[in-house]
Amino acid sequence: MPIQTVFLDAGGVLVWPNWRRISDTLAHHGIDISPAALAAAEPYAKRRLDTGETIRATNDRQRGWTYFNLVLSEAGLRLSDATHAALSELHDYHQRANLWEFVPDEVRPSLSALRDCGVRLVVVSNANGRLHHLFERLGLFDAFDYIFDSHCEGVEKPDPRYFALALARSGAKAVDTLHVGDLYHVDVAGARSAGITPVLFDVADLYPQADCLRVRSLGELVSTLREQFV
Repeated sequence: MPIQTVFLDAGGVLVWPNWRRISDTLAHHGIDISPAALAAAEPYAKRRLDTGETIRATNDRQRGWTYFNLVLSEAGLRLSDATHAALSELHDYHQRANLWEFVPDEVRPSLSALRDCGVRLVVVSNANGRLHHLFERLGLFDAFDYIFDSHCEGVEKPDPRYFALALARSGAKAVDTLHVGDLYHVDVAGARSAGITPVLFDVADLYPQADCLRVRSLGELVSTLREQFV
């Protein structure tokens, strides 16, 4: 069946942590690590976080700061009072503005290409209540038909009620909707529980045994959509 709607996670798909800001903040606290080293460590940290037990025992806010500790560990840093102070400073910035403010070069042209496929584009993200503001600041707001922020909705992935809410409000149907996200136990499991076809955004190819479609980039998502669903 042709796909009519594509749901997209925000963090880890459309926007990423500002590794330069994180590196500079760590440097202010005496910790030398490059933005490139942090970015390279990120997929491995996220894979460690992405377990069913962790997802069931935590909410998105709790996982978010465990995630940054794991990034630092995967980058070879020892967690300390200095790393804690740096992350506290970054947390304050995140609450004001949203730290996930880096937009990879492929995002805007890929969104245009997806739009050319004739699909409705909807953001379905676990976020902190600042997602609409962030997307306006980054010039991404008008690229989407709808943007859903879990903090504003009072429910978060993987809860199927969040997906059902997004389907109902966007006018989409589960049977002809894809959901693209970067965490198996949040995005794939959640979408599947709502009857939506999941696509795992696996940039580092860390889920070779995953029982779902996988793409490593938004460009690959566009190609997959054109080849298999249009």
